[in-house]
Amino acid sequence: MKSRSVRRTGWTRMFPPFTWLGEYQGSWLRHDAIAGVTLAAYAIPVSLAYAGLAGLPPQVGIYGYMLGGIGYALLGSSRQLAVGPTSAISLMMAGALGTLAGGDPIRYAQIAGLAACAVAVLCLIAWVFKLSILVRLISDSILVGFKAGAGLTIIMSQLPSLLGVTGGGHNFFDRAIRISGQLGDIHLLALAIGVVAILLLLLGERLLPGRPVGLTVVALSILIATLFGLPSMGVAVTGKVPEGLPAFQLPGFGMLEFQELFPIAAGCLLLAYIEGVSAARGFAARHGYSLDVRQEFLGLGAANLAVAFGSGYPVAGGLSQSAVNDTAGARTPLALVFCSMALALCLLFFTGVLTNLPKAVLAGVVFIAVYKLVDVRALLRMWRVSRIDFYAAAIALVSVLLLGILQGVLLAALASIFLLLGRASRPNIAFLGRLPGTGRYSDSARHEGVEPLVGVIAFRPEASLLYINAETILETVLNALQKSHDVRLVVCDLSASPYIDLAGARMLHDLHDELASRHVAFCIVGAHAQLRDLLRAEGLAEKTDSGEWLRTLDSVLGEGRDGGLMSGKSDP
Repeated sequence: MKSRSVRRTGWTRMFPPFTWLGEYQGSWLRHDAIAGVTLAAYAIPVSLAYAGLAGLPPQVGIYGYMLGGIGYALLGSSRQLAVGPTSAISLMMAGALGTLAGGDPIRYAQIAGLAACAVAVLCLIAWVFKLSILVRLISDSILVGFKAGAGLTIIMSQLPSLLGVTGGGHNFFDRAIRISGQLGDIHLLALAIGVVAILLLLLGERLLPGRPVGLTVVALSILIATLFGLPSMGVAVTGKVPEGLPAFQLPGFGMLEFQELFPIAAGCLLLAYIEGVSAARGFAARHGYSLDVRQEFLGLGAANLAVAFGSGYPVAGGLSQSAVNDTAGARTPLALVFCSMALALCLLFFTGVLTNLPKAVLAGVVFIAVYKLVDVRALLRMWRVSRIDFYAAAIALVSVLLLGILQGVLLAALASIFLLLGRASRPNIAFLGRLPGTGRYSDSARHEGVEPLVGVIAFRPEASLLYINAETILETVLNALQKSHDVRLVVCDLSASPYIDLAGARMLHDLHDELASRHVAFCIVGAHAQLRDLLRAEGLAEKTDSGEWLRTLDSVLGEGRDGGLMSGKSDP
């Protein structure tokens, strides 16, 4: 069933519940309640596992889902997005906070809450300055490589819990070397429990999609561990999880310098916004409502602010938990409120049953949650279709494996920008020929059978003329001129160039002057409005006939064939 789309203005735009509560139908309440309870059942094992991955007490993960969901429900524009701890942010916390906390667990937790508050502040700044362009900073190819690197890093970080060894190390390769040296210390019983849990989770994922299989596996493992006394056999368990709701307190402002906190918060924001908006767009399209990508900053900020005051760590909207929420029938963000209520009941009355939860089972939960991040098929497809995209993905993958999640995501964003600049610096320059029997012209290199233009070089830059590509265009045209004989006219078709800057205009000046020194005529055709204004302001009307700027290539060449432009005379 598709939701009705309503135009939102003013305060209703900033406070989405005004819209979806106004549309709310009584029949949706049951769906939202079921989806909320189902999401809570999914969130319990995942949040416990992610909190351990982040190096924080297990209940902190539940705080993230409980408080983050309420915050997002107030200001987020997606109706199915579920907010909570994610694997990538959890690993980022573990890598970034260890040295800053100096081994003090209390300071560690305080810095984690401060990081969530910093993310909320950056979200507000991004909303004020309309920085939704962040979602386009990382290309799809970069994102594939980053996710693969994050998935492999997370899996490697959980192998010690699965194998029952101490592990250690700072990055993927360091961890792999240390684990390989501890293979003789593997705890076979812990390994067997973890492998069985992974197999059951995989079967449940395939045979019972949308069901709380993870919670069932966790409950079964706790029962077995308790009945058979697995902790006394050396199987590591979570231990006592404190009862009660989180204590609300101010984040520890002043604990870190700005230059220490900003990279962590910026990395979390970039990860959270890109993953959240990417997931939310898919659900919005499926259910027929519009997603406000700018409003998502406020939703994400509200979620992290609530978590910051509730002793949590940064949260984000994730695809896997949102898919659970959507599959269970969520109609509105009220499902997140029901999820928070269910998690609050768990914290109040049922934390005692989590004491004997084997850590190997939590490692299995993380494995199942992240293994799909390693998309080998997408990497192979990029290798076949576009090598430059494959290399970009490989850079992101290797940077995450070597440097960690935080440095990896920032380097991935930087790589995206350089990739964009690199592509823009090498635009396709079509050298045109005439399609037989027509007045149309096409790229000679891409179409067979086009008629070459005798005595004429006609080229069409298929990009804006900017400082990053102006020199490349000039060199390409002069190289073509060098290889040609008896050229009397060069025509620059700007119909595929939407914009030109001063460097682009300077390049046209240089091209004209070089051609004039060789007694070759030069003209410009197909220039759009902005281009004509800048060309005229830069004095190119004095060197080329501005009356030709609006004309087509065929009209100019037709006149040339009658003895005009192709007479061999160059401009003065």
